[in-house]
Amino acid sequence: MRLTQKLEKLAVFVQALRNVDEQEFCNEVSTMNMYRFFLMTVLVFTCVIRSEALVAVAEEAPSMAGTAVSAMEPGIPLDQLELMLKPLTKTELVIEVDAWLQILKAKVKQISDAEIAVKKKNDQIAKAEEVAAAAREAGKAAEEARKARETASREGGLDTAKKAAEAAKVAEEKVAEVKKVAEEAGKAEKQTEADKAIRAATEDALKKAAEKAEETDSAHRVPAPEANKLNAGAKVLKSKDAKEPDKLQEVAEAAKAAAGGEAEVKIKLLKNITELRNERTALIDRMNVVLNELEKKGGEVEDYSKYVTAVSGIKIDVTDSAAAWTSIVGWLNSEEGGLRWVWNIAKFLLIIAAFYILSLIIGKAVEKMIGTSRRVSALLRDFLYKAVRRTVIILGVIMALAALEINIGPVMAVIGAAGFVIAFALQGTLSNFASGIMILMYRPFDVGDIVDAGGVTGRVQSTNLVSTHIRTFDNKSMIVPNNEIWGGVITNSTGARKRRVDMVFGIGYGDDIAKAQGILEKITNDHKLVLKDPEPVIKVHELADSSVNFICRPWVKTADYWTVYWDVTRSVKEEFDRQGVSIPFPQRDVHLYREALENAER
Repeated sequence: MRLTQKLEKLAVFVQALRNVDEQEFCNEVSTMNMYRFFLMTVLVFTCVIRSEALVAVAEEAPSMAGTAVSAMEPGIPLDQLELMLKPLTKTELVIEVDAWLQILKAKVKQISDAEIAVKKKNDQIAKAEEVAAAAREAGKAAEEARKARETASREGGLDTAKKAAEAAKVAEEKVAEVKKVAEEAGKAEKQTEADKAIRAATEDALKKAAEKAEETDSAHRVPAPEANKLNAGAKVLKSKDAKEPDKLQEVAEAAKAAAGGEAEVKIKLLKNITELRNERTALIDRMNVVLNELEKKGGEVEDYSKYVTAVSGIKIDVTDSAAAWTSIVGWLNSEEGGLRWVWNIAKFLLIIAAFYILSLIIGKAVEKMIGTSRRVSALLRDFLYKAVRRTVIILGVIMALAALEINIGPVMAVIGAAGFVIAFALQGTLSNFASGIMILMYRPFDVGDIVDAGGVTGRVQSTNLVSTHIRTFDNKSMIVPNNEIWGGVITNSTGARKRRVDMVFGIGYGDDIAKAQGILEKITNDHKLVLKDPEPVIKVHELADSSVNFICRPWVKTADYWTVYWDVTRSVKEEFDRQGVSIPFPQRDVHLYREALENAER
């Protein structure tokens, strides 16, 4: 409004300048001093500049004060809503969010009013039941008073008259109590009816129930007829014959019927609350779409998200079993509640199963693709197979969690923020991880190799980025950290296809060297597992303290190492014994001199 007034004043000023006669303007300038002329010129230019700025603001004002487009249809499908929001700017998205917030706020207000109405109905039901109980007690007291009067009139006497008076007094007290409770119930009912929000929530629930039952609206404009019987009972209490047992019984029945009527209204309210919660859930889904789009474009969504979180969910009153059961059953049968989560869980399981099968297929394809390459070790092949499978499964879990409507973004942000702490806490594990990568890259051993690494000797069973599994020759399972393996000496006994068997055989100094060498050459050359190329080496190697030692070094396939070692050792012993070649053992000659002994005795 202020902008429009300023523009109108500016237009009047410009029009006045246009209406000034040129000759008059020149005469005025001639009579003015230069200082006043300069001030007037500055004023004119300032007005022109401000007019242009005001016109620009006026042109932008309609777009900034525009109405929300997406909120005009609250039931718009989510995919269409995403496409509608895509071209909007951050400022326009703020308008959209505010509009959706108002719609959501109104829906939450409806739910709150309906929940308050349920609380009020509980109070009314309790009051009606209290009136019924008090009326029954008063009826019993009135019946006892009547019997006491009849007895007193029939038998006479002071005692019977006294008992009749006491019974009548008790009956009057009971009737007074009934009147008091009924009066309190009437006041509570009037207060409830005076509350417009509660009355509107009740009428809305009854109207929807009538529409579902295909009944006329007039039949359900007010609570069921039984709900008005409490007022009829109150009228009975005001009558002269209210102390009569039959009348009190009538009051009790009217109160009981009123409680039943209020209970029916309460059930309809609870069902309506379930529908309103479904509508609220649908609105929250759409508002979350708008918030996500606003966050992508740099908008602040924290306050909106907190409000959405605060008004979400279902609160069940466990103290009211009927209301709790109705809420649970209604939620389970609602499209935005139980049925929605059944579908979400089904999607979760299907996605997990699909990605598990996909991981097997991709893993087998990777294994087959790299299995034909001789440059890829079995260790690396097994690692790649497991890594690909686990990666696919992790992606599947992430997508499955998204199907459960779990926002993965904050979870990933927390994991990223905790990365430094995790890395600091797992220094040793990360060191093993780096060593595992080096082992996979340089391949010092493979699965099935016999190695001596990290102080452990045995056959490699498997390895990962953290540790290596080695099976010792006495069938012990050893898990060795990769850092200890890579940081020390690695001896791979089966790393080559051929190995040399190093054996040493000794003969006595009195035995024939040529004969012994011939025996060794014959045994090695005749063994079928000994390779011809390279040729075996058999030489006199050492003149030891007790023997002349031969070295016997045949070449064999790595897999035949121990077979050749044991066969040759056995054959040499048997052949030496057969041909009379001795195998000496360490011995020491002791020389005794008797002369020295006799001198010692003297």
